[in-house]
Amino acid sequence: MGFSRRTLLRAAALGTAAAGLQTMTSNAASAAPSSDAAVGEQEQLQALYRTARDEGGRVTLYMGGDAPGFFDFIPQAFLAQFPGIQVNTITDLSKYHDARIDNQLATGKLVADVAILQTTHDFDRWKAMGELLRYRPVGWDNVFDNAKDPDGHWASAYYGVFAPIVGIHQAPADPNDFRATDLLSPVFTNRIVSTWPNDDDAVLFQYKLFIDQYGWDWLDKFAAQRPTYVRGLLGSISGVIDGTYLASPAGAGGTSPNSVQVLPRHDRFPSWAQRAAIFRRSPHKATAKLFMSWLLSQQTQQNIIASFTWSVRADVAPPMGLKPLADYPTTNPLDFPKFMSDRAAVDRFKSQVELYVGAVQGPNPADPQNTLGRTPGRF
Repeated sequence: MGFSRRTLLRAAALGTAAAGLQTMTSNAASAAPSSDAAVGEQEQLQALYRTARDEGGRVTLYMGGDAPGFFDFIPQAFLAQFPGIQVNTITDLSKYHDARIDNQLATGKLVADVAILQTTHDFDRWKAMGELLRYRPVGWDNVFDNAKDPDGHWASAYYGVFAPIVGIHQAPADPNDFRATDLLSPVFTNRIVSTWPNDDDAVLFQYKLFIDQYGWDWLDKFAAQRPTYVRGLLGSISGVIDGTYLASPAGAGGTSPNSVQVLPRHDRFPSWAQRAAIFRRSPHKATAKLFMSWLLSQQTQQNIIASFTWSVRADVAPPMGLKPLADYPTTNPLDFPKFMSDRAAVDRFKSQVELYVGAVQGPNPADPQNTLGRTPGRF
């Protein structure tokens, strides 16, 4: 499609953490899309494109992320294929986007056409409320079952994975042999950086998996290592990539000259399908359908998504050097949505973790000047 992952990440201004993501998965799997599937899907997309232009060719995306422009490379690639379409992409922490969407629905002033968020429970709730449009995008039959709603109310953009990142000289000969208990070694004292687990539910789930395996005593000893806590994932990733810190318990794309991304074989780690849906009251349904179908198409999933993470399509190979997600026995993409579905249990666990790590401090990294407000992205 003419966009390298490095170019897109530079355009999104993700800095050193994005460079680490690029290092880990700079090459998508070599298998080219099936010509029959790709051609057939592109023909369907062209028909949707014509309908979208007739509608006015506008769409507003609310995407979960922790830096301004974090995922702008995705709509940039979309616009390159469909000139004349206008896209407003608003990136913010998923836990703020869901409140924003709820308020827009409650006040009858919906701005978001499409939401792509980490908060999996919201999609179940919105579906139960009748707020999600039933729509099966192009490529639906090739999407893994754990990455789509059986009734067609949501699909997923990609698989997310969080796991430890470790300094190159502190990792074992096989980095995947690294364990959470290794973080308790004196070498890591004052040299660990972590996203606040009480600020990001996926990071919180990684802590829960460690505590389930090693007990609360592990967290007590981990806290005694005096880790530095930051808001947002990028701060913790970049801190290890640039050599300032020697480890982070939960991150992604952490391989660099100074660090290595661990996919543990002994400890469990979080993975999940990042859900995406069109709202039933979307102001721009035709263009939203075009975007969702483009996002799920084989060409996009291979050329864009599989260049940095696992695709949600069964006919797209994982990034070079990685196995299919199902071949990692220490993760299951269904575990995180199950965890997220019991909000009372999440809140109880989060409150206990906060006793060890302290209250979250610092500005929202996705909106440091607090300028987004309640209805960003309105045309």
